[in-house]
Amino acid sequence: MTQLMRSYLDFEKPVAELDAKIDELRALAASGSDIADEIARVEGKAGQALDELYSALTPWQKAQVARHPQRPHCVDYINALITEFTPLAGDRKFGEDEALMGGFGRFRGESVCVIGQEKGATTETRLKHNFGMARPEGYRKAVRLMEMADRFGLPVLSLVDTAGAYPGIGAEERGQAEAIARSTDACLSLTVPNVAVIIGEGGSGGAIAIATANRVLMLEHAIYSVISPEAASSILWRDSSKAQEAATNMKITAQDLARFGVIDTVLKEPVGGAHRDPQAMIALTGDAIAQAFNDLRHLDGETIRRQRRQKFLDIGRKLG
Repeated sequence: MTQLMRSYLDFEKPVAELDAKIDELRALAASGSDIADEIARVEGKAGQALDELYSALTPWQKAQVARHPQRPHCVDYINALITEFTPLAGDRKFGEDEALMGGFGRFRGESVCVIGQEKGATTETRLKHNFGMARPEGYRKAVRLMEMADRFGLPVLSLVDTAGAYPGIGAEERGQAEAIARSTDACLSLTVPNVAVIIGEGGSGGAIAIATANRVLMLEHAIYSVISPEAASSILWRDSSKAQEAATNMKITAQDLARFGVIDTVLKEPVGGAHRDPQAMIALTGDAIAQAFNDLRHLDGETIRRQRRQKFLDIGRKLG
């Protein structure tokens, strides 16, 4: 990947400068210069800088990584992990919401229901998917799919990546809060195993509506919170510039949430974040999903439901 194809975050400037130097050296080497040793030296220095940088990210920097535009999205995980995927559309009440994808396919040979928020990767697809912010019809579609999965005994996989549910007037008029609550209740009521993976942002009720699962996995540099750091700083200090302070105080990182018992497993990302090696990240995530489903395979329906509900009651008691 050349310098022009990469997208760097503000705090990655030292790495960006080294990568630019590597590209220059490679261009010289292509013209016949014998500078292989120098290229190797600078590559080693860039790798070390990246490793040091990502081993000590602040919560705010993790939020930036979680939102990186080149991070693998829901559709990338579906394309790589789910075969024979058949998407379904509409909530049978109002219309289709492309911010929330859903359908049925096979995960490693087993039939599953897949639900996930898709942010989009280009201007066109971001607008099409509304930046991953679902409206009420999106969550009602999720309920419809979960009820179908439960009826046919199919496990449910949720891929969570949203800044939150869409806050527009139309969404509120159509019952956004009620739709989120019913989707959360549908998760809790399932008698089949459900596994959720926070692959980027897990924002507010928009995330919990499909993430109330038996097992909640979270990528190392993803974030999961009741509100965005920017919104929290605007409410608490009436100053959105204090988002970094809010991010630190809110405990939004995978490491904090694992310690509190809100999530079950932290999935290690490639050095430099999932966007630097999407294939490796998706493969590791697939293995973790398979393990999570295998851990639940021997349980009967009522036990699965009871354990899930107890899990979230325990979180409430612990953090309340």
